[in-house]
Amino acid sequence: MVKEISFGVIGGLGLFLYGMKLMGDGMQKAAGDRLRRILEILTGNIFLAILVGALVTAVIQSSSATTVMVVGFVNAGLMTLQQAIGVIMGANIGTTITAWLIAINLSEWALPAIGIGVMLTMISKNKTYRYVGQTFLGFGLLFLGLDTMGSSMAAIKESPKIAQLFLSIGKSPIEALLLGVAVTMIIQSSSATTGLVIALGNQGLLTFDAALPIILGANIGTCITAILASIGASRNAKKAALAHLLFNLIGSILAMIFLPWFNALVRFINPQADFAHMVANAHTAFNLANTLLWIGLVNFLVKAVNLLVPGKDPLPQKAPAYLDKRMLNTPSVALSLATKELIRMANIAGEMIEDARIGFFEQNRKRIEDTYVKEDVVDHIQKEVVEYLSTLLSQTSLTKPQSTRMAGLMHIVNDIERIGDHANNLAQFAETALDENINFSDTAVDELQDYFLLVENQFARAVEALKTDNRHLAREVIKVEKEIDETESRLRRAHLKRLNAGACSPFTGVVFVELLNNLERIGDHALNIVEPVLDDEIRIGKIEA
Repeated sequence: MVKEISFGVIGGLGLFLYGMKLMGDGMQKAAGDRLRRILEILTGNIFLAILVGALVTAVIQSSSATTVMVVGFVNAGLMTLQQAIGVIMGANIGTTITAWLIAINLSEWALPAIGIGVMLTMISKNKTYRYVGQTFLGFGLLFLGLDTMGSSMAAIKESPKIAQLFLSIGKSPIEALLLGVAVTMIIQSSSATTGLVIALGNQGLLTFDAALPIILGANIGTCITAILASIGASRNAKKAALAHLLFNLIGSILAMIFLPWFNALVRFINPQADFAHMVANAHTAFNLANTLLWIGLVNFLVKAVNLLVPGKDPLPQKAPAYLDKRMLNTPSVALSLATKELIRMANIAGEMIEDARIGFFEQNRKRIEDTYVKEDVVDHIQKEVVEYLSTLLSQTSLTKPQSTRMAGLMHIVNDIERIGDHANNLAQFAETALDENINFSDTAVDELQDYFLLVENQFARAVEALKTDNRHLAREVIKVEKEIDETESRLRRAHLKRLNAGACSPFTGVVFVELLNNLERIGDHALNIVEPVLDDEIRIGKIEA
């Protein structure tokens, strides 16, 4: 009997988990990338973040998936810690929808849903219909698994010893809580734990008094998924996972302290409810109450995780720091914000040049890797700024000076992005030199170091001119540009002499020349950056070097 029961429960649980994954994946694919975009954009306000977190989780049927997505966004710099906490709060509310689906008991629709799902998945050529079919198939398998677990657990009644073992769970609320934590950590799904609890309760093998602490424990255990996702990620990603744990852990501890009153509240909500509906009520009531408790304490939670995980990430965030779409109706402010974002982007590009230089001359792989990461950040900011300025142009009438300014910013953002590309190329050549153990002559090293610093300082000067609208610095950039071009030509000729004399290998020569090319191109783009700083009477072509 034990063998049949075990096989039935394991198989039913497997169907339940697989069905839930299929259903969530199908709904997520049917929605395309919109869910991710919603999470990324519509989370600036804590209340909106909670709403978005709840809706997205209700769609994909997994708070763990939402939380892992959030940890990924924080790790990539697309979302701040406060935004992440709001979404996590909402995810805890959204995940209760699974308990309600189970409580409604749609098992009789399981087989028809599987049939419809298989037909849509196999026959339809339309991707959206296939995803809808996947959702139906997942829905059917979920309830088929739940029904299989219930049938297997019904046999437990025939074994008084096993039945008594389950009924004894309710004697210690702490043990029941820990059981909920352990089971959820193993199967990594609080919804699956809830399904198991309901299946046991429907067979009379678990009392509601015992089920309540298990549900609270499941809310703690589900944090393991986000914690695992944060391993090896940025500090902010670790902070987001820790915030999720603290949010659920402290809420569950408080609920355990007031367990008799919480139990009475759930029973008061619907005195006539059956076991499944009481569990759904308890799950929803806890997550709503926990969110209401923490909604005014978000700043405290942020301070707590910053204290427990000290320090800041050395790498910049992808998410725009200054762009505010509410300001698009005020063009002068919007253009000022776009300029600030460009300055931030330019500073990151400047860090990339420095990282590539240190990576090359000090053979520092960490700085080379930082360059690659920052290049992705620069690319993302470029897209955000272009979209912001394009929206401004389409929604608002601009004055002639504002139109000129915006056109200049559009050019600048592309120049900075190209500088990021060239810095990335420099890092790649630095990595090649490191991997291939390429050794340059002392003369070549000295020449490259001087040229690196000349270009690096030139770019910093251009960024400062743009930031302060300093025409004197802008003119200085134009003068130094000639020096950069002349130096590049001189170093190239000197290198050819060394190459002809056999002082360096052809492969070493290729790396040397490519480094010069990319640095010279950075100088060209730095020149373009200062053009909007100069008025109509002081243009690049009219200035004497």
